Amino acid sequence: MKEFDWTQFSKRVFINAELKLVYNAWTKSEELEKWFLSNATFQTKEGTEILPSDNVNSESIYSWNWFAQNHFEKGIINQANGIDLIEFTFAGNCIVQVRLSKAKNKTLVELTQTEIPLDDSSKKNIRLGCAFGWTFYLLNLKSVLEGGLDLRNKDAELIGVINN
Repeated sequence: MKEFDWTQFSKRVFINAELKLVYNAWTKSEELEKWFLSNATFQTKEGTEILPSDNVNSESIYSWNWFAQNHFEKGIINQANGIDLIEFTFAGNCIVQVRLSKAKNKTLVELTQTEIPLDDSSKKNIRLGCAFGWTFYLLNLKSVLEGGLDLRNKDAELIGVINN
């Protein structure tokens, strides 16, 4: 385990959907709520609400929560280029970067989470926990965009399942 990198990880998935559709899934509140979150809100850095149907911009502020979890996340969109890149703070001071590219008529989604602290709690909850969570949510994004099926558990009484 000495050579295991606790400070970062990457996940990749091919999605049979147009790049713009995938980009919107990451940058519009109404789209994030279809595959990832129970509630997503964004504001400009000045505090003006961004409409759920509008794409976020760099320096936007987010507030997110999930179904069947007592977990809320607040952070900043560091970059949103309107095409194929979004980067945001996550799980404290970690950075999540999502890069999109076209490959064989599909969209490749490459998610990398970096700057994970090295204390035992962060190793367990961020490095291992987020890697597990992002794996499920990337597969759910694929499911929603390719077939419309949302795999998330939305029942707070059903705990300890892989789909929340």
